[in-house]
Amino acid sequence: MERPSGCRVVSLVLCFSLGACATTGAPRTPDARPTSSSPPHALTASLNTLLETPDAKQAVWGVFVRSLTSGAVLYNHYADRLVMPASTMKLVTLAVAAERLGWDYRYDTELLLSGPVVDGVLRGDLIVRGGGDPTINAEDRPGAPVFEAWAGHLKAAGVTSITGRILGDDDLVEEATPGFGWSWDDLPYGFAAAGGALIHRRNTVRLTVHSGSVAGEDTLVEIDPPTSGLTLVNRVETDVPDADAELVLRRTPNGGIEVWGGIPASASPISRIAAVANPTTFFVHGLKQSLERNGIEVTGVAIDADEIDRRELQSNPTSLINHRSSPLSQVAVTLMHDSQNLYAEALLHALDQRRTPRTATAGREAMREVLESWGIDRSQVVVADASGLSRYNYVTARALVGVLQRMHDDPRHKAAYLATLPVAGKSGTLAARMTGTAAEGNARAKTGSMSNVRALSGYVTSADGEPLAFAVLANNFPGPATPVLRVIDQLVDRLARSTRLDTGR
Repeated sequence: MERPSGCRVVSLVLCFSLGACATTGAPRTPDARPTSSSPPHALTASLNTLLETPDAKQAVWGVFVRSLTSGAVLYNHYADRLVMPASTMKLVTLAVAAERLGWDYRYDTELLLSGPVVDGVLRGDLIVRGGGDPTINAEDRPGAPVFEAWAGHLKAAGVTSITGRILGDDDLVEEATPGFGWSWDDLPYGFAAAGGALIHRRNTVRLTVHSGSVAGEDTLVEIDPPTSGLTLVNRVETDVPDADAELVLRRTPNGGIEVWGGIPASASPISRIAAVANPTTFFVHGLKQSLERNGIEVTGVAIDADEIDRRELQSNPTSLINHRSSPLSQVAVTLMHDSQNLYAEALLHALDQRRTPRTATAGREAMREVLESWGIDRSQVVVADASGLSRYNYVTARALVGVLQRMHDDPRHKAAYLATLPVAGKSGTLAARMTGTAAEGNARAKTGSMSNVRALSGYVTSADGEPLAFAVLANNFPGPATPVLRVIDQLVDRLARSTRLDTGR
């Protein structure tokens, strides 16, 4: 998901070289606004007027519009200015993933038996070897359907009990860590969940806070799933009935969660989604519980395989199940419609399939290599993470339109890429925007949202049927985001109502 704009941003600014990861500040770029001796055409004049309104003037803008039919530049407002893209960074991530991996790419997760099955008893460990699949049990419904299906496979193989342990093998992907440049105060929240090789329920739990009946009475915080292994400290107080609810999550040094704030007396329960600190442990605990719930007794503990002596393991365990995710073409719809940060970071780790463990560093270099092969210079896209949650990402509006044009012009990618994008007034993060305008049902675009940043990039068809690619990015506005969003939506509506005559052609 996109970073909720109401969350406070406190970045720990560290200096790293661009070659190692990313710069910590926007590299200096030419900031002169394009000028022309001839009067601007009607569309340019209209958009210039829009960006000079009081609502727009509070922000720093980068805007670029290109015809996908003729290649003509229809509008350029500081298109080479490096700005933070927020979740429009996912446009770049998905494009590179489609090019590197293909739309049929699937994640693999394997279940292995490290011992013989005798009279229904697995005399050894059950090993689950992860491949970074972020979709396991990710559906918004109770239970763990993938784990339950695995229990059915084990029963079909004659396994009714396990004398050993449930071991999580997470060696294929580097240890789960936050993205480069993620703000420390984001880390307890579900939208900042770290990935890794083994991912279950998007590496999140739901915390539900119940107030007391009178001010000062103890509150109750429930965790779903209740046996997640997450350490919880409840510091929420019951307030007077007419008080505003306020809940803040903080990560403790041992990986637990503190819940702070207040909730009005006798108020309806309030929920927050929290990220788990150890995804592998969370995964194997969940798997063990599902097996036992489905009648398979497990004698041993559920544990990360890194915590044991690997010499204890059978040298050639038997593969029982190879679970494959849906193809990228389907996973990408959730990635873009829900702006799923975890899905983007999982793709980043998958980009370089040649080395083990798969790392974010290798993924970032793969992104740079692909972009350069498309003629997009490294100075136009500074890659820190894949989701856009980092404030160390910088792109130009011209670079985003270059990616969009590349996807549009390549028959391998055009239809699949377009199908992933939310539709204005209809779906995803655009479902409630641009309703009643010429852009409704027309514009397909990716939103970007974080504190002091709003962005929208994608495709729209003009009034005379010309497909356009656009990128609109607003940074550094001090006040509420609503006026800036209104300007962005009006700009896209004007593109949808424009004609070739409006652009002087």
